Amino acid sequence: MNPKVDEFIRDAKKWREEYEALRTIVLDCGLTENLKWGVPCYTFNEKNVIIIHGFKEYCALLFFKGALLADTDRLLIIQTENTQASRQIRFTNVREIIEKEPILKAYIHEAIEAEKSGAKVNFKKTAEFAIPEEFQRKLDSTPGLKTAFDALTPGRQRAYILYFSSPKQSKTREARVEKSTQRILAGKGLNDQ
Repeated sequence: MNPKVDEFIRDAKKWREEYEALRTIVLDCGLTENLKWGVPCYTFNEKNVIIIHGFKEYCALLFFKGALLADTDRLLIIQTENTQASRQIRFTNVREIIEKEPILKAYIHEAIEAEKSGAKVNFKKTAEFAIPEEFQRKLDSTPGLKTAFDALTPGRQRAYILYFSSPKQSKTREARVEKSTQRILAGKGLNDQ
């Protein structure tokens, strides 16, 4: 047990009992406990396997390579349409966790086996993501922008495409493209300093 996780649970305003129940189950499976990204993270041979995190409506056990799991009990949830590897199991009360303990342990052991085997999630290539029309217009009308965008790493390209695609309104997508154009031309990723 990691003292930083003790502190995280002690300071939790919501989901404290659920965090404790999930923590006990995960630790029973032999993973190493850390605090990463401000939440309990469990690793196998220093590879991230699971995190426990909370939201307004639920707390969750997130499997980093959940896409590789068989999901025989159909519990895994894809958080967003662009999520490729991770999957969550969500809970709204401690009773659900206790009732599902044997199933959760089976999923955790399967995740550990996937990590042991070196299995990898097949990620979509950047070219497989749809370019929003607002960004395509800007690529077509701004000299050097397509060349600068193509020179970015695939991860930086994906970050921009997802950032530009997520708003529902075209006006917001256009504003994001406008705001980011100079960064792209400078060879910077969305989150680069």
